[in-house]
Amino acid sequence: MPKTSVDPPGRRAPRRREGAFGTTMADVGREAGVSAQTVSRALRDPDSVTPETLRLIQEAVRKTNYVQNFAASHLASNRSMMVAAIIPTISASVFAETIQGLADALSPQGYQIFLGGSDYRLDREEALVRSFLGRRPDGFFVVGTRHTRPAAALLRRAGIPVVEGWEWSAQPIDMLVGFSNRAAIARVVAHLVEHGRRRLVFAGVLRPGDPRAAERRDGFVEAVAARFPDETPRLAIVDGSPLAMHTGVEVLELARRRFPDADALVFSSDLIASGALLACQRLGIRVPDDLAITGFGNYEIAAELTPALTTIAVPTRRIGSEAGRLLVAAMRGETVAQGRVDVGFELMVRESS
Repeated sequence: MPKTSVDPPGRRAPRRREGAFGTTMADVGREAGVSAQTVSRALRDPDSVTPETLRLIQEAVRKTNYVQNFAASHLASNRSMMVAAIIPTISASVFAETIQGLADALSPQGYQIFLGGSDYRLDREEALVRSFLGRRPDGFFVVGTRHTRPAAALLRRAGIPVVEGWEWSAQPIDMLVGFSNRAAIARVVAHLVEHGRRRLVFAGVLRPGDPRAAERRDGFVEAVAARFPDETPRLAIVDGSPLAMHTGVEVLELARRRFPDADALVFSSDLIASGALLACQRLGIRVPDDLAITGFGNYEIAAELTPALTTIAVPTRRIGSEAGRLLVAAMRGETVAQGRVDVGFELMVRESS
């Protein structure tokens, strides 16, 4: 007789379960007093069952320690329920607030975020785009509108909704939620000139992969040229230095060395503006009497400094929530009537100017 294979004594063949840790929907249904189909429907679409049924199922899920096997359901529906997001740096609070706004819009709809930081490097952003698309997200959010050609081509061909944020562009890849960095800096220049400042200096850090700082510089040059057409715009810029408070000291020293008669420094970021303002206190430079200082971003520290920092406030959280709203609608197959949202900005006038 042919031999038949049997399990070794004391061992049983593992049962295949649809729950990630051995509990099935049928187990949940028995505990809740409903069918497995009702459990499946409630987990997929909570509004499809009555509130009382949903409560019983949720209690049964907790009691049985059921963990839904999303991989199987995603394979069946051809949806991952994931959104990819790329930001320049995970450590900056302004970008963290944007991701929080994105999560606030996506989580109630059952979507999760996988997040990557490009460190302001377009080559790293491109690598993240390739990696994330390989995981088949349902949508994509990326800070910035300038990418490598391969990254832009990948996003255009991906066949999923894409939202770019934090900038403004006449030709976005798909949808856009942002503001004009040029217009924001022009508003700062107008404020300083209106308060008697005439020798303005743009003080900034330019890093490859950070076009926002370059746009602020260009906006400054345009605004100063319009008001003082016979003057050469004053620029104190360091290339490649980290976007940190200690870099503000370096930029301050450069600006004072090049333009000792400057009466206002327009910084490209609150971080370096804060470092410069604190350095002024150590050096005996009176702000704003001797030198006005402005920042960009309205970081938490801006209002806590003495004197408090005049800066541009950007609705960072709203950028994320608007991006999430657009993504949810597009991922549902709905027609997005307005795919470009200008969230604007606000000049926060404080004691430093």
